Amino acid sequence: MPTPPPNPHLPFGDQRTAPWYGKDILSVKQFSREDLEYIFAVAHEMHDMVNHVGTFDLLKGKILANLFYEPSTRTSSSFTAAMERLGGSVIPINEVKYSSVSKGESLPDTVRTLECYADVIVLRHPEVGSAAIAAKAARKPVINAGDGIGEHPTQALLDAFTIKEELGHLDGLTVTLLGDLKHGRTVHSLARLLSLYKVRLNYVAPDILRMPAELIDEIKAKKIEQAEYTTLDACLPQTDVLYVTRVQKERFSDEAVYESVKGAYVIDPQVMKAARERMIVMHPLPRVGEISPEFDDDPRAAYFRQMEYGLYVRMALLAMVLGKA
Repeated sequence: MPTPPPNPHLPFGDQRTAPWYGKDILSVKQFSREDLEYIFAVAHEMHDMVNHVGTFDLLKGKILANLFYEPSTRTSSSFTAAMERLGGSVIPINEVKYSSVSKGESLPDTVRTLECYADVIVLRHPEVGSAAIAAKAARKPVINAGDGIGEHPTQALLDAFTIKEELGHLDGLTVTLLGDLKHGRTVHSLARLLSLYKVRLNYVAPDILRMPAELIDEIKAKKIEQAEYTTLDACLPQTDVLYVTRVQKERFSDEAVYESVKGAYVIDPQVMKAARERMIVMHPLPRVGEISPEFDDDPRAAYFRQMEYGLYVRMALLAMVLGKA
């Protein structure tokens, strides 16, 4: 099948004067609303290209280093698939215990080494601020794939893209974030990103897992309406997007505290009877009991579609930082 012509408003090719060429992607704070609209348009174009062609050679000859200091299935696989769909290659480093890191090598030295072989580095690290440290050391673009409980900007971008593709817009929506809002880097980044739009944000969590006060204050300064709850009942009927997160066992020093909150909320068909017919349920995955598999066949269950949208967003980002979109 011949390759469909690119959208004339989104020309693919060598665009080294493009604003994203050679740039790091470290935080959602670096994006404007106009940036998001451009990223979403490129991601939509990538979706069309994959549907028509499957793979193409936009990044042929380019190499991605996937550097993951924490376990990952979706994010690591998504970036690998994105690079290979675009015709590039990947150096996978998903078990740093088998690398020089286990010998005591510093993060800056690891990054400087990898950029000798790769054109772009995707980094996941357990420490907040690690992506910024890596970017300072590197000459090649660094993409933050999660830094501890800090941020996960590419997840937030794919989450916002999912909402737009599923519901058609973001302005005017009520988005309810549910679960571990204290440790959840995905909800931290998504809340910041959504504050660029006219939305209402609901936070539902046990007291010990509330959204950090400093983040609430940050979003309040942008005149975004916010409300906190400990139960879902009061806000579910008005919710357009229910974003569910797991309680992150690995972030707890006391397992007894984890056990006391891990089953605080479970989304199942019975609970969802109170929700609107036109709305979506999202989850960054993996889930650990907080969404019943019995709900998976409901049209409102968007979490696996969300994973697919992530492929197109990450394809767009790789093409952008490498000067090809």
